[in-house]
Amino acid sequence: MKPVNVTDVLASFTDIYSPRIVARVNDYDVRIAHTLGEHVWHVHEDTDEFFLVLDGQFDVAMRDADGTERTVVLRAGDTFVVPRGTEHKPSSPGGSILMFEPTGTSTTGDRHEGDIPDHVDSTTGHELAP
Repeated sequence: MKPVNVTDVLASFTDIYSPRIVARVNDYDVRIAHTLGEHVWHVHEDTDEFFLVLDGQFDVAMRDADGTERTVVLRAGDTFVVPRGTEHKPSSPGGSILMFEPTGTSTTGDRHEGDIPDHVDSTTGHELAP
């Protein structure tokens, strides 16, 4: 048990959409990631997804059941929660985020649309090196 410096962890890797687990709280992971470009449309059926923008800009497009889309634009310091069961597609001109979600939650959701781009890591998060 020791403090984790988020700035240092972000400086230790350059992969985008490839979250590192910086802490665990009960049954939840606290993950950080670099963002750049488009993610993939996906949905988490049973859990909300919390985002805190640490740096830059992070956009979240959401699709309603009737197909209507809207985008929320987030900047450093902004938080946003995508409600469970909501199709969403993150994108970013560049930045970094902190996510809070149940341990084992896939970055590409319970289901996703289309192929996963090479720059998107479909993972449940990466442990920090000891």
